[in-house]
Amino acid sequence: MPQALRAPLVVEFPFTRSLGPVQSAFLTGLRERTVLGVRTTDGKVLVPPVEYDPLTAEEIRDLVEVAPTGTVTTWAWNPAPRRGQPLDRPFAWVLVRLDGADTALLHALDAPDGPATVRTGMRVRVRWAAHRTGAITDIACFEPYDGTAPPTDPPRPHTGRFDDPVTGIVAPARLDYAYAPGRAQSAYLHALAERRTVGERCPDCRKVYVPPRGACPTCGVATAERVEVGPRGTVTTYCIVNIKAKNLDIDVPYVYAHIALDGADLALHGRIGGIPYDQVRMGLRVEPVWTDADSRYPDHYRPTGEPDADYDTYKELL
Repeated sequence: MPQALRAPLVVEFPFTRSLGPVQSAFLTGLRERTVLGVRTTDGKVLVPPVEYDPLTAEEIRDLVEVAPTGTVTTWAWNPAPRRGQPLDRPFAWVLVRLDGADTALLHALDAPDGPATVRTGMRVRVRWAAHRTGAITDIACFEPYDGTAPPTDPPRPHTGRFDDPVTGIVAPARLDYAYAPGRAQSAYLHALAERRTVGERCPDCRKVYVPPRGACPTCGVATAERVEVGPRGTVTTYCIVNIKAKNLDIDVPYVYAHIALDGADLALHGRIGGIPYDQVRMGLRVEPVWTDADSRYPDHYRPTGEPDADYDTYKELL
């Protein structure tokens, strides 16, 4: 029986966005050790602030300054921090309602004596980062605070104006997980290592799906009959890529295409090489190219030199 496959997988990309006046003031304020909220039309103060009232959808810009102290409303212990989290030692995730605010802010609480010292209702204060850039990480974390809650005076209005305001942010998004492909895809990957492409046929509609998923997406029944397809195929649709991806050593522009392998009823995707990008077309006949002796999948597909496929032979696979 083939060995079950399992591999670490990381999905990572930088998310870049511009900031409106409210978010710009909030993040710039953190850089200046000032916590700002926004007052809604019914008088509630939201921290972190939003640009539209969550109840009425009206635009709101009435900024106010709240205190850097607050009360824990709920918490959860994190015994094993992961890469990129606020602290590199066990800590608590907490929701903190800052003094003067009506909503809670999610952040980390440094609790070096363990979870027994954390409780709902405990008083905490902001620990500012030594180097601040205008990001939520300017709050390094919260820490326990012995002071009592101040009088319930209304928060002070704030103009939101600072020198050199933050107008945009780049937030790295990353997901780390272990991927286990399952029976059908494991067989597909094992076959690719032998430079073969294997799909599975539906017992009802008789369509062959590549890569296989273990079930027919049309009929919803399990698939088990394996069918070798290709290796040649037909370009059904394609796009020209003009933006170079990080850590990808491929010159732009290049073509990424859907390719219907001979004998398959579902097109898979692959890069087209061996031909100028502006000569790739629907119906182009292609074959896989493995660049290394031990490669487990084709590097790209290249033209076979055959006449283009007739549109009627692949129109159902678009």
